[in-house]
Amino acid sequence: MGKRILVQRRGRGGIQFRSKDHLKIAPARYPQDGMDNLLRGVIKEILHEPGRHTPISLVELENGQEFYYIPPEGVYEGQEIQIGKGAEIKTGNILPLSEIPDGSLVCNVEIRPGDGGKIARRSGTYAIVFSHEGDKVILRLPSRKEKLVDARCRATIGVVAGSGRIEKPFMKAGIKYYHERTHPKRWPVVRGVAMNPVSHPHGGGSHKRPGKPTTVARTAPPGQKVGHIAARKTGRAKRRAATKR
Repeated sequence: MGKRILVQRRGRGGIQFRSKDHLKIAPARYPQDGMDNLLRGVIKEILHEPGRHTPISLVELENGQEFYYIPPEGVYEGQEIQIGKGAEIKTGNILPLSEIPDGSLVCNVEIRPGDGGKIARRSGTYAIVFSHEGDKVILRLPSRKEKLVDARCRATIGVVAGSGRIEKPFMKAGIKYYHERTHPKRWPVVRGVAMNPVSHPHGGGSHKRPGKPTTVARTAPPGQKVGHIAARKTGRAKRRAATKR
């Protein structure tokens, strides 16, 4: 009798595959008050949140309200920032896209006005304000694609802090283990062909190959649904013969 394979255990949702909510500090999003007026605040603290790829900053406003946001490269504790219309074009300030000049590097950009920021939130990423067209703004995303968004959407001036984070190697498997523990996934990942036949359909045999076709039907049962699921074709693409004109 076979065992439940990894995809079945992941779908069941055990402790290993659940989000580590108890390690989270707070959501990082813009306050709702800074849509139509100018607010001033101070960065009280820059924190590390396990499982998040960027630092997170605690900002205290003049009215005593506090919120967390993703800091750009170059900000520091005690720095004053401005939020809303009429804010200065300075790293760390939050402005609507309508007031940000073309060619500026921005991060944590809203897709809809007031959603708190959705685009360019990972460490070292940024979007470029490409052009203004009436009440719309064209952004060049980190993927090099261009997106048209509402000019009322807010963004932070600068590049997300933590660039170069992935350039430093882990060096030891133990450090990698603790790094992966903060994420809701299983690590290390073992290949199916390296398992026993009771643990995976591709396991078994004194060889490192599945030993049978890896294409399975869309309606296959959960314990069998691994490999190329409902694939139209597999293998290398055949080179088309050159046609003469």
